[in-house]
Parts: sequence; C-alpha cells; structure tokens
Amino acid sequence: MNDDLATLSATELVKLFRRRAISPVEALQAVLARVDLFNPTLNAFQFLDRDSAMKAAKASEKRWKKDSPRSPLDGVPTTIKDTLATIGMPTLFGTRAVDPKGPWQVDAPCTAALRDAGAIIFGKTTTPEYGFKGVTDSPLYGITRNPWNTAHTPGGSSGGSAAALAAGMSTLSVGTDAAGSVRIPASFTGLATIKATFGRIPAYPPSAQGTLSNVGPMARNVSDLALMMNIISRADVREWWTLPDDGVDYVKALRGTIEGLKIAYSPNLGFVEDIDPEITRSVASAAKTFSHLGAQVTRISTKLPNLTQALDILWQGNASVLLEKFNAKQRKLMDPGLLRAAALGAKQTQKDYIIANQQRAEMGVTINRLFGKYDLLLTPTMPIPAFKVGLNTPNGGNDVSLGWTPFTFTFNLSRNPAASIPCGLTKAGLPIGLQIVGAHYADALVLRAARIFEREIGTFVPSLESN
Repeated sequence: MNDDLATLSATELVKLFRRRAISPVEALQAVLARVDLFNPTLNAFQFLDRDSAMKAAKASEKRWKKDSPRSPLDGVPTTIKDTLATIGMPTLFGTRAVDPKGPWQVDAPCTAALRDAGAIIFGKTTTPEYGFKGVTDSPLYGITRNPWNTAHTPGGSSGGSAAALAAGMSTLSVGTDAAGSVRIPASFTGLATIKATFGRIPAYPPSAQGTLSNVGPMARNVSDLALMMNIISRADVREWWTLPDDGVDYVKALRGTIEGLKIAYSPNLGFVEDIDPEITRSVASAAKTFSHLGAQVTRISTKLPNLTQALDILWQGNASVLLEKFNAKQRKLMDPGLLRAAALGAKQTQKDYIIANQQRAEMGVTINRLFGKYDLLLTPTMPIPAFKVGLNTPNGGNDVSLGWTPFTFTFNLSRNPAASIPCGLTKAGLPIGLQIVGAHYADALVLRAARIFEREIGTFVPSLESN
C-alpha cells in the first residue's frame, strides 16, 4: 500500500487525507521510497530536503486532523524545477557557474503560492544549463533518463520534473517553458501539462528568455493541473506582465462537455515536414475521438510560417545577454552548446531582433484569426517520440537551434495556452503527446477539453520494472 500511495494523484490523495485513511506523512514517505529506488538510475533531482519536508508533512497532518487544510493541495508532495527560486533550496539553473552556497532567500511566485497552500515542497528537479535545450543533461548534473525507457531522454528542459512524476517520485511538479520545455517532456513521458496564456502564471525573478518563457504545472492527470492552476495562476506584482485574476475556478471549469465546440485539427501546421508516422496516426485518432465526443472537428489546411529562424534569433540573443554576467573562468565551466548559442546571439544586430519580433507579431495575428473561427486547435505535441540519451537533438545535429520542436515553440511565440496530454504509445512503447491549443485567455477551456479526452482514453503509466 505504501508504494501505491506514490502513484496516486493529488486529487486521490486529498480524498484520502480528508477521510483520514492516510496521512501526508505516509504520502511523503511513499514518494521518498520511490526516490531511493529509482532516482539513482533516472537522476531527476538536484536537491532533496527530507527533514524540512517531513516537518511540513507532520504540520499538514495536524491540519487535516482538525479539518482545517490550507487548500486542496495541503500535504501533497511537490517538486520545483531548478530554474525557479525556492527558499532554503539551491537554485543553480543546472550550471557550475553559480555559487551553490546561496543564500536562497526568495520564493518564486509559484513556489510561494504552493508553500502557502500547504503543498510539501521536498526537492528541486534537474534541468539543462539555463534550460537552453530540449533534453535534460548538464555538466553539473549529468544525464536525466526517461522512466519509460532509460536509454531514452525524458526531454527538456523540465525533464527532471517529468522523470520524477512519471516514476512516482513526486505527485506534482512545476516547470518552465520557453519553447516547449514542459510540453516536450510531458509528451516524451506520458504526462499532462499546460503552458498557460502568457502572464497567467507569474514569474520572478524574470526569465532570461523574456516573453517566450512561462511557468507551467506538471502532473499525471488533468484534474491535478486544475488544482495547481487554482493556486499558482493568481496575479503577483513582481511579474510585470502579470494578468489580472480572472476569477476562474479551474477545477469547476473541468465540468461540462465539448459538444458543439468547433475544433480545428492540423497534423502539421502547414510547415512541419518530418513527422513520425505513428504520431500522425495517433493524433488523427485523437481528433476522431473528439468528434465522437460531440465536437465539430475540421481538418484544416492553414499554413503557419516556420519561424525557426526568428525563434533562434530571440533565443540566442537572450542567451548572449545572459552570459555577459559571467567571466571567462565561469564560462569554461558551462555547456559548450550554450556557449555556442550565446556566441551566435552576440553576432546578431538590433535589426535582426526587431524583424524577428515583427514576424512573431504577424504570426500571432494569423493565429488570432484562426481562433476567430475555431474554439480549439489539435496538433501533435512533438513530431517524434523520445530519442536516445546523449543527443541534444533527435539526429544529434545542430544543438543551438530548437527548430526540432515546431509544434511547441510556435505557441510560445504566439503566447497562446497549449496543453499536452498523452494520446497513445508507439510500437516501441514510448508515449505520444497530443497538443490542445486555445485562444488567448481560454486556459480553462483547454483544460476542460484535455480532461474530457483523458477521461475517454485513460492515463499512461510506465512499467518501471522492465527498465
């Protein structure tokens, strides 16, 4: 039973807490037991604070006994990505160039909100250096592996969070996403996540990737995402792009149907060429499922521009500015790929940067017009399943471009909400992700559609014993 607790959702745990069938202490013990068992192989954590977490779990247990929990997440084991500030835990951004001594005296808005809600924050998860690539390895931490097949990557840059969740080493986690960094690993490890409308989930300190970057909840099912959204999506004055509170209860918003919704389905966004046939078939099947559920699904031929070059200009330029604060000695400690990206960024002109932002705006208008006709858009999350560890890209090629993530980065550029949920497995037993995109501020609708689809086909869990 104790091991089983680690695989329960937050929604299920809280029901058991309320009935006093189990306690937050038992839930944390179960998760930590899984960490001891699987983390030596998966390498999902950069820091664990067992003692403080156990004290917090005991305090939560007392609150539940008094029927006075702080929130529906009180007592739930939770992890935070190494790019998000956490009081008392190092935030190293996956780099050897940051002093591990700290001090660590600031919580990011999401961390503070979860802590105030009673969530048990017990560890920080691995990331590539400054989250600059779509796999999770770094000179500081080494390689993080995929619970579905440890010879494969969990993706990145929130790959530590994904590996922890998929293996039952955490119940909830928070990552960041500037080109797909919560959706890529969710697709590769069979998880649920959402990159909300830009500004919906506040961030501080600000990301080096500016308006590309988002904070994103990660979980094993959509109901847990909604629980997290209720906690972490509230406005914070430290985020200068913060959206005003919308008053939405994301849990209640899951109720209802999708009957009559107009849903567009695009297998390739009009420009993505190399897509694994198994993914194409699985996402096409998912589109049919939405039709069976009562939505009006239309396969569209809308051709979006391929803005890989614009993304690279923004991404590399931002990396160049980031690395200016490090001296030559510190740079020698860094990932060579990050140094190459920054070097390319240093060669860009102001005109390059302005043109990239203009192209981004033009595409955003095109997408706005699309959502004038349709309520939602379905695409693959990734054009490929998880590939082998040790590679920075699927083919081991250009490691300074994220052009291999076209379905995800497009909606970082446009700022639209986009969720990823599993929709099947390849013949090799690797997860396939379905991306559900909405108009600006339609986060609740995206989650409702994701939940209805998930309820229809179920969730996906790896068989860890076979890895």
